[in-house]
Amino acid sequence: MLARNATAAVKTSTRNIKRYRPRALRIRSLATARHPPCPIEAELVALFDHPQNPSASPLAPTGLFNQPALASPTSFHSLTHATLLRAHLLTERIVRARGNRDELFKVVKNLDRLSDLLCSVIDLAELLRNAHPEPKWVEGANDAYERLCEYMNVLNTSTGLYDVLKDVLSDSEITKTLSREAYYTALIFWRDFEKSGINLPPEQRDRFVSLSSEILSLGRQFLHEAQSSRPPAIIEPSELEGLKDLGMGSRLRWQSRSTGRDLLVYPGSLQAQMILRSAPAEEPRRKVYIASNSSTPEQIEVLEALLRARGELAQLVGSPSFAHMTLGDKMAKSPENVKQFLETLMDHTRPHALKALQTLSERKQAHLNTPPSPTIQAWDRDYYCPPEPPAPPLPLPPLTIGTVMRALSRLFSHLYGVTLRPADTAPGEVWHADVRKLEVVDESDGLLGWIYADLFARRGKASGAAHYAVRCSRRVDDDDVAGDLRPTGEYEALEGVSREFEARGHRRMRDGVFQLPAVALLTEFARPSIARGPTVLEWHEVLTLYHEMGHAMHSMIGRTDYQNVSGTRCPTDFVELPSILMEHFLTSPTVLTLFGDHADPSARPAGNHHEDPCRNIDTYGQILLAALDQVYHSPAVTAPGFDSTAALARLHDQRGIIPYVPGTSWQTQFGHLFGYGATYYAYLFDRAIASRVWRQVFSPDPLSREAGERYKREILRFGGGEDPWAMLGNLLGQPQLASGDEEAMREVGRWRIEEDLAVPGRH
Repeated sequence: MLARNATAAVKTSTRNIKRYRPRALRIRSLATARHPPCPIEAELVALFDHPQNPSASPLAPTGLFNQPALASPTSFHSLTHATLLRAHLLTERIVRARGNRDELFKVVKNLDRLSDLLCSVIDLAELLRNAHPEPKWVEGANDAYERLCEYMNVLNTSTGLYDVLKDVLSDSEITKTLSREAYYTALIFWRDFEKSGINLPPEQRDRFVSLSSEILSLGRQFLHEAQSSRPPAIIEPSELEGLKDLGMGSRLRWQSRSTGRDLLVYPGSLQAQMILRSAPAEEPRRKVYIASNSSTPEQIEVLEALLRARGELAQLVGSPSFAHMTLGDKMAKSPENVKQFLETLMDHTRPHALKALQTLSERKQAHLNTPPSPTIQAWDRDYYCPPEPPAPPLPLPPLTIGTVMRALSRLFSHLYGVTLRPADTAPGEVWHADVRKLEVVDESDGLLGWIYADLFARRGKASGAAHYAVRCSRRVDDDDVAGDLRPTGEYEALEGVSREFEARGHRRMRDGVFQLPAVALLTEFARPSIARGPTVLEWHEVLTLYHEMGHAMHSMIGRTDYQNVSGTRCPTDFVELPSILMEHFLTSPTVLTLFGDHADPSARPAGNHHEDPCRNIDTYGQILLAALDQVYHSPAVTAPGFDSTAALARLHDQRGIIPYVPGTSWQTQFGHLFGYGATYYAYLFDRAIASRVWRQVFSPDPLSREAGERYKREILRFGGGEDPWAMLGNLLGQPQLASGDEEAMREVGRWRIEEDLAVPGRH
């Protein structure tokens, strides 16, 4: 219920991909200058490509996100207590509504206000835990996060809140006054109460709260261990003879010869990646692979404790497994449907993946002069078919961050009438000097919200790329604040801290007063400097930025009355659609003209895009990971003696195409098991949907305002306030999808197969 909105963030990790620098090409080959330079665009480019180091301001800090309540690390303590105070008073008001008919009509709105009150602090704290460079701020954010999440877990098992919602939903006179979105929101609250074991005896409800807290703690520990360094592989100098890499390989051979000692090669390092790609001898590649995919017993135990706790939690509320409990309100609806979807993809992809493996086997045979069809081992893949870096469909000039941001603004302007504009930050508003603030402005509605872009790598910052919904949009002019219970005199000042925090960012729009959304984007790009100049992004980094901006625009354009269904607060297996769809725009030569100094969409150069010949091996591997995720959240995890490593090996033996390597246990690095537990299939699922939306809606004219408005009207504006199958059916003109049944799942599977067949050279 309430806790569903305290999710850490919508996160997407980038794979380790070989560094790639796009070939330079004069911009006039892409576009013809037709429009005079735009001052706002020039400022946008300068904001990211030529940042000025802020000088010390004589003004007092306003507080993070312009919140006076967050002017110092210790202020988190006061904000947390103020939030708990107001949450308690609002909870009491909702519970008392059973004795006041007028109040019953306000219950759904007040439940959403209660959720927003807590989530606005929890989600902000989650960002700062991962991004703030100062330990005291991180400590304060951790404390706020844990206290408020614990309180949410208690509310999720509150029989008082559940009973009053039951009264509302069983009263036809009340329900007929609810808007479609309000009723949908009420049902989400209801289902989440049910999933939280609301009908359990008190002792079991207490156990539910305890398990929920334990899962959060184990999850944080698991993620920490997943990113921790592994012991090095010990490589003998003689094993490095003949390295194909003439740059780093030469330096590594020189180092080994000059010292006469064995080399310590750490998993994940550039040296480790180079050896897997370039070492002709099999032994050093085998050593690096095993070192990179091994775990300590303690790391395995943390993961298995997390899986057991989830399984026990599910069984406590009457579900056979965590997957059954989780998928009930997702598009897939059940583990059986997910299994069917994944098996459809496996059956289709397996022959093509095996064909690619045969090609690798022939290369290995020729290289080692072996008998025919030698087995391709896990450490062979990168050597005989090194991963090709993603490449644009045509040569492009060097793409700086500012250039890419300008192109994004132009794209959003074409599609939605929305632009990105640089915004000044007040003293103390951002958590690091690298953070840049953008206003998202609609040509009709004006300011929609803010994006805080923390794009540069630094020590201590969370790795990977991520979108954080710091504050969600919701309508606020129908809040009945006057009817809230008030504290006694000694607590009035404390309550005021929360009220002031909540009131920031309200703005009158055409259809009411709304709380404007604020999001943060985190990436790990290189920082520009005076010596090196602007940061030039590699193509996979451009893809990453477009992906995360897809999430950001979902948050910005989603305009719902209730924050519980705002923007990215939608089912996990639908939330990746807007972000993956953004990647498709980068396959269009028409869209790529927007990277030029003076964009001219009429320029349509021919593409030369090519596919990685071993793509099917990687796709099949991702399907196996989704299947492993289902195994790890099945009833099997609560059986005595469950062994996550044995389950991984068994899946490889039964459905894999490359043999499992005994002694390895990669599962402790599968970070998505926490944030995407039982829903990792969503990436494959949403990629199929995004492909269909691209081909049917946008591909004929990628810069069509009509198509953009249609997509905005049918998908983005609803957030999670409408059934995703119904939204998809309306957008694609397939109303039969609204049933969301097994046939609808099979249809999405067919879309994925059609996507593969539609790409030249894919197979």
